[in-house]
Amino acid sequence: MDTTFDLLTLALVPGLSPHAARELASRGPLAEALERPGEHADLLGVPAREALRSGAARRLARAEACRAEALGVRIVGRDETDYPPWLRRVYAPPPVLWVRGALVAGEGERVVAVVGSRAATGLGLAFARTLARDLVSAGLTVVSGLARGIDTAAHRGALEGRGRTVAVLGSGLDRLYPAENAALADAVARDGALVSEFPLDTGPWKGNFPRRNRVIAGWARAVVVVEAGRRSGALSTARAALDEGREVMAVPGHPAQPAAEGANSLLRDGAALVRGAPDVLAEIGLASPAAEPASADEVLATLARGVPASVDEIQARCGLALPALLARLAELELREAVVRLPGALFVKG
Repeated sequence: MDTTFDLLTLALVPGLSPHAARELASRGPLAEALERPGEHADLLGVPAREALRSGAARRLARAEACRAEALGVRIVGRDETDYPPWLRRVYAPPPVLWVRGALVAGEGERVVAVVGSRAATGLGLAFARTLARDLVSAGLTVVSGLARGIDTAAHRGALEGRGRTVAVLGSGLDRLYPAENAALADAVARDGALVSEFPLDTGPWKGNFPRRNRVIAGWARAVVVVEAGRRSGALSTARAALDEGREVMAVPGHPAQPAAEGANSLLRDGAALVRGAPDVLAEIGLASPAAEPASADEVLATLARGVPASVDEIQARCGLALPALLARLAELELREAVVRLPGALFVKG
């Protein structure tokens, strides 16, 4: 097995792609490859070979390890027991991860990613929050990307459910993005883990996010797309999941809603439909625990002020059987929390 320090050195070699790093590590003991870079010129460019020959790569790795320790960040190599097991199985797993918080060995079977648009609708945010809360209540871990919109809602819902959530960043852990999620990131690190495959002081560069999405997809057993426009980054997470043979699910949306275009296209192409946590649990073969019917306030959370919704739409978001849903809506009407409009539409009061 390769040491975490050798894997950290490998991760910091300049110009080395994840695929090339995987190939180099597969050629035998990594320490020997790093000591004899000239024998691997097909994978290592001139800057990489010079950094290894001169010892600069080792010095950089030592400095990175010291700085991480000072910041309370752990560097976890892919041969360590608590490295995410499903992520280790992907084609080119990150050699190391930078982690704030705790990793849990063997949790891969019960990890679901919940992702979606940064420019999410109020309904999408409410659904993602409720879905994540229900998933952690069923004993699952929710992984997402800490981005604005659906990702933020998913992390908040998991925390509200007193469950475990993991946030995967597209920057170094000391360069949090977006900055307004600093308090949320601290909460995630306390109850789960804040993770990056990028060294400290790495900015949130555009090219980092496809790699971040690949890690999210690889970490999880299944990916649920709540809302996604035609060009949403959530679709790249779904594609990465498909590439790795993971389950892909999506929440349906109204055809006229731009935020639903990407999710609806996934459903058209065969993604499993998600109306609530029971659908996710059934799709991955986990029994849904017996639970009390959703409260009226949980139904209310699926509605946005000023945006009418039909009974069918509300039922798709909360997953209640129709009789129970109609009873909750009647209760909300009596409380004047919702208003019934012509055409059997409902809107938050």
